[in-house]
Formats: sequence, C-alpha cells, structure tokens
Amino acid sequence: MNIFDAHSDLLFKLWKNPKLDEYHDPSLQTPLKALLNGKAKVQCLAIFLPDSVPANMRLEMALVQIQLFQEKISKYERIKRITSKTDIDSLKSDETGIILTMEGCEPISKNLRLFDVFFQLGVRSFGLTWNWANAFADGALEKRNAGLTSWGKKLIRIANKNRAWTDVSHLSENSFWDAIAAAKYPIASHSNAYSLCPHPRNLKDDQIKALIDKDGVIGLTFVPEFVKHRGTPRIKDILSHIDHVCSLGGERHIGFGSDFDGIDRVIPDLESHKDYENLIEALERSFTSRQVNRFLFENFVSRIPF
Repeated sequence: MNIFDAHSDLLFKLWKNPKLDEYHDPSLQTPLKALLNGKAKVQCLAIFLPDSVPANMRLEMALVQIQLFQEKISKYERIKRITSKTDIDSLKSDETGIILTMEGCEPISKNLRLFDVFFQLGVRSFGLTWNWANAFADGALEKRNAGLTSWGKKLIRIANKNRAWTDVSHLSENSFWDAIAAAKYPIASHSNAYSLCPHPRNLKDDQIKALIDKDGVIGLTFVPEFVKHRGTPRIKDILSHIDHVCSLGGERHIGFGSDFDGIDRVIPDLESHKDYENLIEALERSFTSRQVNRFLFENFVSRIPF
C-alpha cells in the first residue's frame, strides 16, 4: 500500500546540519533511502523556522530550506516535486513525490505578495503560525487564545484563490474556528484527538467534526505526547485515535502526519519512516484493506485541491 505522510521536518534538520547525508544518515527519521525503498508515494516536507530566528532573517531561512530541497533532495532521479494532483497520478511505481509545506507563515509576515513567491516555488500547504502568536493568528500554546488577525483572513483568501491547503494543526482554538469558517481547503497535517489525549495541539471533537464537515483531513501524528497522556504510547494507541475519529464520522477524513525529524522522543516500533510497515501490520489486523488504503493514502490524495 502507498503512503502519504503529511508532515516531516527533514528540511529543517538538514538546515541545522548541512553535513548530514540526506540519503541514509542514521540520525534521520525520513532519509531518502527509506522513502524510495519503502512504500512512500508522497511525503510532505515542511519549511519550519524556530522562534529564535530573528525577524529580519526569516525570509532568507525559508528560501534556504527550499534551496536545500533543490540541492540535496530533488537531485535524485526518483524524487519528484509535486505541485498538483496530476503530478501524483503521473508518478511511476518506483518514484516518490514531495510536497513542500509551510509550518508557520512568519517568512511572509505582512508582505502578502510573498505568498505568491512561495506558491510559485512549489509550496502548496500553509499553516498560519506555529505554537505562538504572529501577524496572522494565535498558536495552540498562546494563552490568550485569540483568533485570526485581519492579515490572517487575507492570507486564507489568497490560499483559497490559489487552491492551496490551509493547515490548522498549530492554531489556537479560536484561530481554528476563524480559519475553518474562512478556508475552502482546510487540513490538519499533524494532530490527534484531544478527548483521548488532552494536549493543546490536539483537536477537540467539535473541531474534528467541523473539519469533516468542510471535507478536510486530519493527519494523525506519531508525536508521543500527542498520542497518550501518561505512560509510553504504543502503536495500538494510534489505532485508538483512528477508532475515535471514525466514531465521529471521519473514516474518509483520516490520514497520517508523522512529524518525523521533528521529534526526539518516539513510539516504540514506530521510530522512523521504515517502521511504517509495523503500523500497516497493525492496521491490517483491525481494518479492511479498503479502510487501510484510505487512511494511508487515498483520503489525503483525493482531497488535493491544487
């Protein structure tokens, strides 16, 4: 079965340490060898900037990560940049497609013309902010829990016009509701069910239902603290999140967004992309082949608007 993974921080890791071997470095959770030799059909790679980056350097850092994609990843013949669903349909059986995404729009700031620049460079999914507040929205860890700013609403209108995804994973609760009302193409790239694990980065039941109602997808994530509140999470706990979202009517709205290369702690037997095979085995014991294919691939791919 093919895999669509909605979130990896491989580009940020390569930016932090350009000496890493992108193909098979053992410190990487999504090395290209695993993507090309496994069942990875589409991998989303995020452009991510930590809060420590000064405002006057954010645009440069984002562009450098795109350049790293050009130099270290797209040079491989079997790696293809994806900018449309047609590109996915055209992938050969031994090829892996890469979608560039933005985890926080700090590089754009209030210069909304830069949205068009990033879109032209291949970015197809835009998360307005990371965990804190910026010019567009409050993030999930911002205590005041404000909603979108006027700039955030303008950015979503531009995303709608370009048929790009609006990623709600890192938004505060009030920002989420503003975004879900404004976005034509919302997704949550890497979040889980709050009712099973009450972390502010997870989505409450009414939020999941709203995402379903907007025909969006929730990429269930492997971040341990988002999977289980106490104790060591296991693969079976991810299946519990699947069961819960299905109980809300979300069977056709579940995907995966691992957050590999963005996490230090990992779930046993699900420590890197090559371990997807362990998750697939667990899925096949609990769900039909049709359901498993939907979760792994079809639900995200069928809702690509670009």
